[in-house]
This record gives sequence, C-alpha cells and structure tokens, in this order.
Amino acid sequence: MTDANRLAPPMGSLISRDRRVRFEFEGTSYIGFDGDTVASALVAHDQWLLSRSFKYHRPRGPLSMAGQDANTLVQLPEEANVLADRIGIAESPEVMGQNYSGSLEKDADAILEKVGRFMPVGFYYRAFYKPKGIWDKWEPLIRKKAGLGLADLDFEPTYHDKAYLFCDVMVVGAGPAGLNAAITAAENGADVILVDENKQLGGALTYHRFDIDGEATEEMLNALCSIATHHPKIRVMTDAVCNAWFADNYLPVQTGNRMYKIRAKQCIVASGEFEQHVVFRNNDLPGVVLCSAAMRLMKHYAVRPGKKSVVLTGNDDGYLTAIELAEQGVDVVSIVDMRQSQPRKDLVDSVESLGIPVVPGATVYEATAKNNHLSAVDVYSINEDYGVEQKVSTISCDLLCMSAGYMPTYQLLCQAGAQLSYDDKSARFTLKNLPANLHIAGSVNGIHELDKVIADGQRAAYQCLQQLGFSEVAGIKVQCDVSTNFPWPIFPHPKGKDFVDFDEDLQSKDIINATRLGYRDIQLVKRFSTVGMGPSQGRHSALPSARLVAMATDRTVSETGVTTARPPFIPEKLAYLAGRIFNPVRKTPMHERHESLGAQFMPAGAWRRPAYYGETSQRNALIQDEVSAVRQNVGIIDVSTLGGIEVYGPDAPEFLNRMYTFAFVKQPVGRTRYAVLTNEQGVVIDDGVACRIAEDHYYVTATTSGVDAVYREMKKWNAQWRLDVDIANVTSAFSAVNVAGPNARKVLEKVCHDVDFSPEAFPYLEYREGHIEGMPVRLMRVGFVGELGYEIHMPTLFALNIWDILMDAGEAFSMRPFGVEAQRLLRLEKGHIIVGQDTDGMSHPGELSLGWAIAKAKPFYVGSRSVDIVMRREQTRKLVGFKLDKSSPKPEEGHLVLDRAGADSNITGNVTSCEYSSTLDAYIGLAFVGIDQQEKGTLIPIRVDGKEVWPEVVPLPFYDPEGERQEVN
Repeated sequence: MTDANRLAPPMGSLISRDRRVRFEFEGTSYIGFDGDTVASALVAHDQWLLSRSFKYHRPRGPLSMAGQDANTLVQLPEEANVLADRIGIAESPEVMGQNYSGSLEKDADAILEKVGRFMPVGFYYRAFYKPKGIWDKWEPLIRKKAGLGLADLDFEPTYHDKAYLFCDVMVVGAGPAGLNAAITAAENGADVILVDENKQLGGALTYHRFDIDGEATEEMLNALCSIATHHPKIRVMTDAVCNAWFADNYLPVQTGNRMYKIRAKQCIVASGEFEQHVVFRNNDLPGVVLCSAAMRLMKHYAVRPGKKSVVLTGNDDGYLTAIELAEQGVDVVSIVDMRQSQPRKDLVDSVESLGIPVVPGATVYEATAKNNHLSAVDVYSINEDYGVEQKVSTISCDLLCMSAGYMPTYQLLCQAGAQLSYDDKSARFTLKNLPANLHIAGSVNGIHELDKVIADGQRAAYQCLQQLGFSEVAGIKVQCDVSTNFPWPIFPHPKGKDFVDFDEDLQSKDIINATRLGYRDIQLVKRFSTVGMGPSQGRHSALPSARLVAMATDRTVSETGVTTARPPFIPEKLAYLAGRIFNPVRKTPMHERHESLGAQFMPAGAWRRPAYYGETSQRNALIQDEVSAVRQNVGIIDVSTLGGIEVYGPDAPEFLNRMYTFAFVKQPVGRTRYAVLTNEQGVVIDDGVACRIAEDHYYVTATTSGVDAVYREMKKWNAQWRLDVDIANVTSAFSAVNVAGPNARKVLEKVCHDVDFSPEAFPYLEYREGHIEGMPVRLMRVGFVGELGYEIHMPTLFALNIWDILMDAGEAFSMRPFGVEAQRLLRLEKGHIIVGQDTDGMSHPGELSLGWAIAKAKPFYVGSRSVDIVMRREQTRKLVGFKLDKSSPKPEEGHLVLDRAGADSNITGNVTSCEYSSTLDAYIGLAFVGIDQQEKGTLIPIRVDGKEVWPEVVPLPFYDPEGERQEVN
C-alpha cells in the first residue's frame, strides 16, 4: 500500500492507522485503514471512477462524500446500490462498479451518450406505443437495460427488528446546534435522545473550517461531545437516520438492523444543509466534488483529494476550503469566485499569502477529462446578469472543488407541514409554519456563523423546555445576515452535459424543455422529467430545477417552490418493515403464579397466557386432563386478557343498541346479554358480553385482540352521534378469572358470602356484585365452556390476592387451573365460535348461524343495512360442525373443504377449528362448507396431506345440546 495520498494526523478522525484492511474493487486488490469507506480508500489510491451514470453511462466518482448522491452506487456480492462513501471497507471485502457493459473503464454502453439527442426529456412517454404492437419489440431490450445492479437471488435475509423509545426532547442532528440544544435541554431536566446519521458527533465541526486559522472548532468539538456522551439524561445514537416525521413527533430511526419508533414530546431538527453544485458542462466528471467532500476526505479520512486544484465558489467557504487544501499540500492554482464583489479582505489576504490567485466575476464553463478523470477547466467571465461572456483561461487540474451555496435539509420539516420559502433577492431560505412541538436550529434555520449556530441551538432547547414546563426562560432569537448562496450558479452550455440532476442524467435543457411542453408546475416537471426521483431525492437538484423552472415560466423561485418531500428520507430496506416486529409483552397479575404451576405460555395479542400446565412432552394428555377436570369437577382459568369497556351515561342503552346487533334498551339491570359487533359491511368483527349494572351503566367485554379496535369504533361512532355517554377502556383496570365445572358454585360459596349463589337467586346469564374478603368483585354467570361457570371480574389491584384465595378454596374440591388450549376445546364442544379464528373478513351473521343474536325489530345498528342485504342474497357457504373418527388423519385449521374428491374438485370452504375431544372420543371441528353441504349427515371431503378424509356434518353443539350442565346443583 502506498501512503502517498495520506495526510498526517490530526487528519483522519474516522480511521485507525494501526489496522489495515484489504479489499477488492473490480478484481483489483487494495489496502485501506479500518474506518475508511470504499470511496475514501479508493480515492487514496487515485481510483476515482466508481460507477456509470443511469442514462448515458458517463463515468462517475464521489461528489459529496456523505452518501447524499448516487454517484457512488456500487455492487456488493449480496447487495446492489450500496453507497461507496457510506459503506466501510471492513464490511465490503469484494466490491464492483455498477451499470456498465464490458468493463468499468471502457463501458460499451457509453455509446448511448452519442445518441442522446434521440432521447430527449420524457421521450419514453412519447415513444414505444406506435405503430401498434411495437412495444412487444422494445420491451425485452428495455427490461434488459433497466435497473441498476444485480439482485442476489440466493441472499439469506438478515435479522431485523423494531424497538420503541420515549423522550421529552429528541434532537435530530448532532452538529454544533444540535449538541448545544441537547445539552441545554438535558441540564434543565429533560430526557433527551440525540440522533445523527454520521459515525461521530459534531456534524460540520468534524470537517468544516469555520475560520482562517482553523483553530475555532477542535476545542469546542471536544467539549460539546464530552458533555453530550457522558450526560446521564442524553441518549446518543450515531450512525442512525431519522427517516421520517409523523404526527405528534412519531419518529422512525434506523440504525444497524433495528428501527426505533420514537415518540418525543418535543423535537428539535438541527439537520444542517446540503451544499449545492454549480451547473456547467461536464460538471459530473470524476474529480469534480463539492467543497465539503474535499474537506471530509481530508479531515475524516486523511486523504489528499488531488494534486492540483481549482476552487469554484459563490461564498466565503470556498476560500476556507482553498486554505485547507493548501495547508495539506494540494497545489491550489486558482480560486474562481462567481461573485463580482470581493469577499472579506482577511480572506483575500490569506489566500494571496499562500500564493493562490483569485479570479472574481467568473465561472468554470466547461471541464475536460483524460482517462475518465478531470484534467482541465475552462474559466469564463460572467456579467451582472450571470450570463457567460469571454474566456479567461484554461487551467490544468485534477481536482475541482465547488460551492454554489447551501439548501436547508428541509425534508423532515416539510413532512411535518412546514413551508420552505426562498427570497430571490438575498438567495436565502426560511422555514415557517412549523407545528408547535417541532423546532429548528442552526444552519437549517439560516444561521451560519459558528457562535450564532450554537446560540440558536440553545434558543430552540429553551423553547422546548418552556412548553414542557421545565423552564420559564424564553429563548432569545438569533439573527444572522451572512449570505452563503450565489443567486444563479447555472451556466447552460450549447453542447449540453451541464447536469442539474446527476441521478437521472438530466441537463439544464431538459428542465427548460419540460416547461416548453406545457409542464409549468414544478410537480409536473418532476413527473415528466423524473428530476429529483433518483436515489438522492432532489438533495442537489431541487434548487437548480426550481431556478430553471422559475426562469422559464417568468416567476420567482419562491412562487415556483420545490417538489413535495415525502418519507422516507433515505431508502428504507424492506427488512425494516418485514423484519421481526417488537411488541411490548403484557402479563396478567397472576403471571408468576402460572409460572410456578408449570404453565407453558402462548401469545394472545400482546398478552402471554398459559396454554396448558405441565411438561411439553405430555402436551396433548395434559390438555385432555384439564378438560376432564372442568367437565367432571372444577377448574379455574385466568381471563384477565379479556377486553373491558365501561359505557356510562343517560344515553348508554341507546348507544349499545346502535353499536351491537342485539337489543339493549330493555335489557334488565343485573342481566347479561351476548353482544355481536358488525362493521359497516355487515362483517362480524367482535363479540362479548354486555352486563347492565344500572339503568345508565354497562360493562361490556370484548375479545383480547379486538378490544382496542372496538373501543376505537365506539369513540368514532359517538363522535358522529353525540350521545350523552362516557366510554372508557378499562381492560388494564380490571382482571378476571373463570371458575367452571360442577363444583364451581361450591368454591364461590366458600369465599363470597354476600351473594346468594343458589340457582334460583343467581340464574344463568345473570350479573351480581359482591366481595371476597372485603375486595369488590363483579360476577357473571356465563357458559362459554359449557359447564356451570362464573366469571369473576375484579380491580387489578386485588387480582393476585383473589386468585390465591380462590385456589385455596378450591383445594377441597381438587380444583386445578386450565389453560387456553383446554378452554378452546371446551368451547368447541359447545359449538361456540371464536371471532378471528372461526370468522374471516367476509363472515356475516347468517353464515355463522347468529341470526338469533340480531334484534330484527330495531331500526338501526352499525352494519344493519349491509347485514340485511347479504342475508337476503342467495347464500354460498355456511359454518357447520363436523365429526370424524379418531382413527382418521386429523384436519388442521386452514385445510380445504372440497365439493368432491379428485383432482378436478373445487374448493367450497376451509376448516376453522379442529381438535380431538376425549369427551366425545372423536375429532370435532368447525368448517365453512358450500351451502349444499350444510345438511346434517352430509359427508364433506377435506384434503389432509394430499388425501381426502370424510367427516360428517353434525348439529351444534357437540356436547350437552339441552344445556343441562349449566343447571347442575
């Protein structure tokens, strides 16, 4: 490895010089340092050519060195379209260029540039469709050429997951403004999350030169970073991208293989700005970079970006870049300043003392290349109207650093509804109309002087603190009049190749021609020309495009605007969306008791519930034993996961009458009633039990997984109905158990002495209230499992004590706990459905034999019109019970029901539930069947492992059809 292009410390803040890493690019072996990106390591070896452009296959190299452009897209063995200026060489031992035919150096497809005149802007909209049938000829060729990179079809997906975080203040961007904002907020008591997309904190402090001497940043950087990283109230997340803004500061952050979903009470965006390029002929050649890219190469990676450099600038920052280049041994042969007026005298004096000549009122009009790399630039003078005039000189160079100015990183802010405005006279941006809980600080807020940037971060923090109630100090508004943007850095060349959008190979004439074809709105220009639709999403093309459209349509840039910013901010891998979803796990108050009893747990929505008790090797036998205990003696099950909703108020009866299919206005106090909920399409979406506690008070249960949706629907509908009711989701406030079996009454009588449990005083489907050792309980006599049973609902605060009391009381009767698997088998024997398992997105009450649960006399309930319509139609399927000899293969949920056996059979339905019942000594189940298969005694073919079994349709329920077990004494 040659270190000829490597700079001495303290350059190279991201690399470890004691660890060298070997990697390959295009089959050639290279060596870099740990911490190098593929781009920085290759540039250190004078290998600037990294890829070929999308349309014309032009040679491309680094532009921003920050992952903000598509010039560095490369191919890894397992992944295409990877940014070479973001991916480390330690993570990518084998790298190839992209989008070429033959070799990267000599791309055969570069001939497309020669026929560019036949591919004008939007040509694909106006070609390939005539004469009729011509598309069939073009399609194979276009599909072959379309797309970038190669997909690895043998790729094994990697692990990805999600996590959730909450904070008082989230700061996006850890530059000087963001760091100071985070520190100020944390020191005043706020919990802060600080997020930055880079591997190190500091933002521009890590690479930008803020003063002539270059001494203003290091001490400040170290101080701010030290405080932030060691502060107990600040959580620092580097190499992490806040990829979007959603309502109420819901912020997804990608880092590594994890997506954090962060909810922040207040958010400060200190995201900085994107440096902008100058538009001139061949401005895309390898060796033409942004000033910030050259600074990053030197400061971050200790790479000398060139031997002989020209700096093209429209602001003072270009002079500071030239000083840094000269100090690092680069021969800066000229500064070409597009401004007519001279910059600060101290800057001019400093560059002149370094022997750097300045050419004011001029621009680079054309760059030329040798061996796919910049070799010279033509410098032309420009007039006060920014028109190109006379040629000044041709300068040989291998590096051109350019800075036309900066554009705020506005994407997250505009997603939040902020408005980006531009003053054509001052060439300054402003962002306004921010939500009350979203703030901006630093250069994204138009502040550029370092001390003012830091002060602006403090101001934003105090605004957050004031809204959070942590401080009464009002942030002091910061003013900055420094101009950083050159008003018109666009110099169209008659020969073209003056690129506005590097991603899509769009030239200035393409944008102009789009407006001439009638697309005068910037949004339409985007869609017609595809400007800003590439990987960099307009980071560098949005402003020059807006300027060109404004000029062509005789409007201001502010009137023209920029294209809509939508999430995500950077490309988001599907793995983040499809990967394992992390959900908070909920446990009932009795969870530890279940563990001590040997429970095997299963998920039920967000809850963990006992599936059965005992060793997994004896699963089936244990489930049957639990069922037998309930049928023959008494069992207890924790049903705390059931949803609970309180409906209280004068209009409570009317409200429930409108929500559910049954009638509730005349429901007696102290009585329960089965409640079926349908949606507007007439589909059954939930069920439960409604208990009338008082004339104006109901307690309604809902399914474990459906309660949140039920509660949401109730709130939505009452927002329209405006009935006088309060609706509260009390699922967490109440816990519940079900004691069921012939001896259930005896167990309850031992512990609850203020309720008469006799069949006459407490009949089936009644509701009572009482106490267990002074603790209040709600009692419902229900029959979901088909035996004498009582649901006991109690405040969660008392749940564990009441469980222990019941278990002690049940010892005399050998009461045993039973789990969800036994409960499901018990309810199946009674033919009771489980919404979501025995129903689907099309199930209406008629298909489920729930016509008895509909009050046909009442004028309205949610979904009533749809239910009437679908139930009057000719029915096509029915949910029925079936029974199958235990010697047959067992049908599983989802197995298909057919109209007949054989390969030419048609599907008529599917199995929804099926279990072996020791009570009936047979397989029993529920299945949707064709309407002509619903009759008792019909044998229905079910395909099990490629073969058909033939269960018999039987009437429901399978067990105790007369309900005698409910009345056992």
